[in-house]
Amino acid sequence: MGNKAVILLSGGLDSTTCLAIAKHQGFDLNALTFNYGQRHDFELKSAQKIVDHFQIKNHSVVNIDLAQFGGSALTDEIDVPKNRSEFEMTDIPVTYVPARNTVFLSLAIAWAETLNAFDIFIGVNALDYSGYPDCRPEYIAAFEKTANLATKAGVSGQNFKIHTPLINMKKSEIILNGLELNVDYSLTSSCYDPLKNGAACGDCDACILRLKGFQEADALDPLSYQKS
Repeated sequence: MGNKAVILLSGGLDSTTCLAIAKHQGFDLNALTFNYGQRHDFELKSAQKIVDHFQIKNHSVVNIDLAQFGGSALTDEIDVPKNRSEFEMTDIPVTYVPARNTVFLSLAIAWAETLNAFDIFIGVNALDYSGYPDCRPEYIAAFEKTANLATKAGVSGQNFKIHTPLINMKKSEIILNGLELNVDYSLTSSCYDPLKNGAACGDCDACILRLKGFQEADALDPLSYQKS
């Protein structure tokens, strides 16, 4: 068994591929999922399916009510943008949840320290028009430095490493990597505004980028979409 690692698992395409990469690299994985007040729970159900599929023995689901702050289309009564062009996606979208990755990574570090795990995996991606400031390489580097300054483990010489294997990949490259590792993308949930039956809308930024990625990878997306 390899070194212990904490993997942030949302139930989406990116975090699932990141998990598969970490497992392939031989890490002993501990999955961390957040119920943060998002408007639907399909990704939480997906996260559990993925944990079961990959036989991850230690899966922690943490409840944080970021919805009490609002300010995002994912946690508040704000319309999810639909049918945006790739140019429009270069702006920070209303689906940005204020400081979400900072909150998530802080709790990941807290859990990792109790596990004596010094490797953290997060499936952030700085390409494909994500627009999120907390997905950039300079943010990850700054957080890693903070983690090693602010923890007992860090100041005692056990340095934390934040792994971001997807950060410079296009969506199609992420998908191709996942398919090589036998990721079952039918287990994942990406849509920001799914139907009540869980089908993806096909029109939000996440759906558009996902569909584009599968098309460029010359692969079939196994999810059900509203338009399909």
